[in-house]
Amino acid sequence: MRPPLRRIRRVVGAAPAWLRLALAVVLVVLGVLTLLRPATSLGVLALVIGAGLLLQGLTELVTGRTGTWRAVGTCVLWAAAGAVVLLLPGLTVRLLALTVGVGLVLDGAVRLAAAARRDTPPADRVADGAFGVAGVVFGVLALVWPDITALAVSVVLGARLLMTGLALGWATLGARRSPAPARGRRRGRAVAAVLAVVVAAGAVAASAALREGSTVTDPFYAAPRDLPDDPGRLVRAERFTRGVPPGGTGWRILYTTTRGDGSAAVASGLVVVPAEGEGAWPVIGWSHGTTGVAQHCAPSLAAEPFESGALLVLPEVLEQGWALVATDYLGLGTAGPHPYLIGPDAATASLDAVRAAGELAEADLGERTVLWGHSQGGGAALWSGAVVDEYAPELDVAGVAALAPASDLRGLVGSLADAPGGSVIASFVAAAYTAEYDDVTYREYVRPGAEVVVRQMAQRCLAPPGVLASVLTALAMSQEATILAADPATGAFGARLAQNEPPATITAPLLLAQGGADSLITPQVQEGYVERLCAAGVGVDHRTYQGRDHLSLVAADSPLVPELLAWTADRLAAVPAPQGCTGG
Repeated sequence: MRPPLRRIRRVVGAAPAWLRLALAVVLVVLGVLTLLRPATSLGVLALVIGAGLLLQGLTELVTGRTGTWRAVGTCVLWAAAGAVVLLLPGLTVRLLALTVGVGLVLDGAVRLAAAARRDTPPADRVADGAFGVAGVVFGVLALVWPDITALAVSVVLGARLLMTGLALGWATLGARRSPAPARGRRRGRAVAAVLAVVVAAGAVAASAALREGSTVTDPFYAAPRDLPDDPGRLVRAERFTRGVPPGGTGWRILYTTTRGDGSAAVASGLVVVPAEGEGAWPVIGWSHGTTGVAQHCAPSLAAEPFESGALLVLPEVLEQGWALVATDYLGLGTAGPHPYLIGPDAATASLDAVRAAGELAEADLGERTVLWGHSQGGGAALWSGAVVDEYAPELDVAGVAALAPASDLRGLVGSLADAPGGSVIASFVAAAYTAEYDDVTYREYVRPGAEVVVRQMAQRCLAPPGVLASVLTALAMSQEATILAADPATGAFGARLAQNEPPATITAPLLLAQGGADSLITPQVQEGYVERLCAAGVGVDHRTYQGRDHLSLVAADSPLVPELLAWTADRLAAVPAPQGCTGG
């Protein structure tokens, strides 16, 4: 052993037991804190991680294994990583993950190299090998989760700090009880290291769970080479049973439609009719709430195809003797991009679904239709009602029911920062509008350090298991004031949002329902839209349900449900609707 290493051993290698135990307690507490608070803000997370990295380096000096250049090297590695994180408070979440991930991989590689040496005692060989494997696994996870790096870094580093603290505490206590201190330390390290491998395996399983489970499209959604020239034509249909209540018969359909710019496209959807009865069923044209913007986020692909888009009362619809025609919209199921909150595209897909379903002879649909929609779908229903007279005048639309509709898009985007999970919705809007409009760019409206996170968040659906990662990431991002580079309600983005707010040209009777406790689409924003409709001479039956939030408004036990069914029955029976603007 060289003299400098002997001096290091004499100074810190024989650290007293109380110091070791104190350091072990601090490591365990810091590890647990990091694990349990993955959604803390990036600034606080950087402080916690920086302190954890420095403590990890200090641990290398006081474990009594500082007689090798490996221990000194790993100490310097962790100290340097901690210094980088602490001295650069503006570090982006991606660079934070890179710093921690590279440090974990390098440390793991060093430990694996030590485990391969023949002169390493067996217990130390097991410990070094296990800690090495765990370190490499944790490091790789931090590096390959670019969309949830704050969550990944919290989990992997928190687990590493926790395991290191437990190993140090166990080894120290074991050394005090055992007549052979070195043997006690080695046994404690080996057990804790094996536990670290178990935790690493759990992290891998959690990562796999977040990535798998996504629905996948199948050949049904592929457009054939020869398509009918006209929109609203049925391309193909097949029986569909998933999520269909016992009293119903269902099909999924592929049909022609048009994008807002007039170009031809295909879309998919679902049709459900009562299993028994005379037929010629009146139609509920359903426009679903937000499910995501990726192609695999179509409701017809989901495990719960109707509930995923917030249609929670399908049994009640069938009991009334009505049929359901539910579009997936463009770009969900079929090739994208999905024009999320882009009104004309949503309207054509919704209206053409009703047109095409009328060609499905087995369904035996009637002519009279009432359009329903919730959230994103509420905006689609408003747009459908606004353009139906021009776009599909042959449809007999007897009414439009917009439930918590995305109507005032600038007001909606402006309230997302204060809404739970609002960053998830914001990522969907950013993905759709940057894909649709050349003058709306990520570079202008999203801070560069957050762009990777926002882009990847938009690739997950608003359903388990991926939504868990999105929500945790959104909670962390929502505390950072610098995520947005500019207010999306201004400039080109704001102009495009205004362009896609439903116009005041609805001629059919209109019911607009709003939850009084809705924090996503707030009552204040909705009241402003209703006032503009009324000022333009559009009749609105506006109803607010106190205590109901965005989803509970349309739950089966909501007071809205019986009122919606009664209102729809009147429209289908041609009962005259009240004139003017009512309710509030």
